[in-house]
Amino acid sequence: MVRPIVLPLLLASLVLGLGAAPAQARHAGDRREVRTTGACSAGARATLKLEADDRRIETELEVEHARNGTWRVVVVHEGAVAWRGSARARGGRFSVERRLRDLAGVDAVSVRATGPGGVSCRAGATLSGS
Repeated sequence: MVRPIVLPLLLASLVLGLGAAPAQARHAGDRREVRTTGACSAGARATLKLEADDRRIETELEVEHARNGTWRVVVVHEGAVAWRGSARARGGRFSVERRLRDLAGVDAVSVRATGPGGVSCRAGATLSGS
């Protein structure tokens, strides 16, 4: 039997993509910024950037892959779906930018993108509180 605390930790690690590279935090004046590399299949590369600005979190996912086409993207903020939509890759790349509410304390954001032929990328990062 799995202990009650182990299951939520396991789920959180899957959602946040702990297989991805560690996030790098930067502070520029009043702005906080985090960048991390995502975990992708089929040779794709993903980068997630979070930047706090004026009570908002500017969220940007960039994906590079040889295949053009439509990608399905899901942005999760603090365990709830903040945005679900699609993006069109042209020239082997695409980016998605969303502005999220900057909640009190630490903000956890994860992004999942699924593209043509089942190619997928996941990235997650946390942005420290102000």
